[in-house]
Amino acid sequence: MAEPTRLRHGPVVPQVEGALRGMLREGRWERGERLPNEVMLAAELGVGRSSVREAVRLLARDGLLDVRHGSGTFVTRTEPEQTGQSGQADAAGELDLRHLLRRARLLEVYEVRRALEVEAARLAARRTRPEDIARLTADLKRRQEAAEAGPAAFVDADLEFHRTVVELSGNAVLLGLFASVLPVLREALVEMVTYETGLPDLSCAHADLLDALARGDAAAAIAATTRHLEAVMALVDPISPAGEEVR
Repeated sequence: MAEPTRLRHGPVVPQVEGALRGMLREGRWERGERLPNEVMLAAELGVGRSSVREAVRLLARDGLLDVRHGSGTFVTRTEPEQTGQSGQADAAGELDLRHLLRRARLLEVYEVRRALEVEAARLAARRTRPEDIARLTADLKRRQEAAEAGPAAFVDADLEFHRTVVELSGNAVLLGLFASVLPVLREALVEMVTYETGLPDLSCAHADLLDALARGDAAAAIAATTRHLEAVMALVDPISPAGEEVR
């Protein structure tokens, strides 16, 4: 039996992904072979099943694994063993490239978000009723409570708040567009919360948006929405001058 992989302190999913990637590279499983189930892998690595599931999803996205619902997870290809300093440099370069690609995709998603949500905030400030403020307040409370519940739970609570704002714009086309990009947006945000460091605390911007909507102040609603979205855009955009400030 292989010696258990020991994970370091820090974000778990990237370490689980790296451990599984290393096992594939070392030939622990042959191409076409089925991996042990989530319970067995989680026990071997000393992590939760959800961390294993997320790491497997990332490897499947990279084409290394094939997740067949009802059948299991199978190896589609293995990575060649990297040896020596050159191999280490190649592996580091691959990680850097994947990191940049994640950031580039997230930036594109946020550019779409800005186009949709700034207009939605402007319209919602004109159309929000007192009972809608109570609903938004409840959404914001759930977002705050989910902050310690893990990336997926926090992102779901955050997006529910923003979806409510778009809905309160009263524009069915805006709501339809937001709903159409929601799956991509959710995936990108979960990755961001999981992998990015130095994320700004945007609780105040959300509270400012809620206050602006309660007062019917369209300009303030636009400002709060823009401040929230562009703070993240500055973080992930490698050429943004503002990005240096956020870091």
